[in-house]
Amino acid sequence: MTKTSRFDLENEPLPARIAVGLNKVGLALKFQGWQAAGQRGLSPLQGQILSMLSTARGGLKPTVLAERLAVSAPTISDSVKALTTKGLVERRADERDARVSLVVLTTKGRAEARAAAGWPDFLAGAVEALDEAEQEAFWRGLVKMIATLQRDEQIPVSRMCITCTHFRPNAHRDASMPHHCAFVDAPMGARHLRLECPEHEEAVVAARNATWKRFTSSP
Repeated sequence: MTKTSRFDLENEPLPARIAVGLNKVGLALKFQGWQAAGQRGLSPLQGQILSMLSTARGGLKPTVLAERLAVSAPTISDSVKALTTKGLVERRADERDARVSLVVLTTKGRAEARAAAGWPDFLAGAVEALDEAEQEAFWRGLVKMIATLQRDEQIPVSRMCITCTHFRPNAHRDASMPHHCAFVDAPMGARHLRLECPEHEEAVVAARNATWKRFTSSP
């Protein structure tokens, strides 16, 4: 049983202090994003679009970009136009439906996307201050937080393992590799969980709920 300290009475509850800490990290990310994007002649949103397209095979529809980045369709349209003028993206007809256009990276755009994806490296350096066990515990908790925000419709939907039809939580007894990915038919640990996976296939609601319950019941 945890002993009560005077600090438990004087401090804000731990969840509130964690939220404040995450807000500080968010401010740092926002500042670095504006700074890095500005140096490359891009807006932060344009940098985010390039980064997202770099992980999408075959490009994405503008409506999907708007949904995942939580901005309006006109805002995405303006950013895509600007990126097209800069020669970083182009529109192509969807092979599955010629009426639909996809936004895809050009060769120049792929190079710029790599640079755009690299700006959070300063934060990775701070994470390296944690030891391996701390990193894995932090990552698992972060995935659960993001999944909760996603379930509550507080953030855009991401292609994460927990919502994927291929994900099997706690399918193995090995504590270091308890989960299973049916897509590659291999066990996986918390450190292997992804927030954006190109092979992601959204599970139906009932399956997602069952997966979430099983995943959150793990130690």
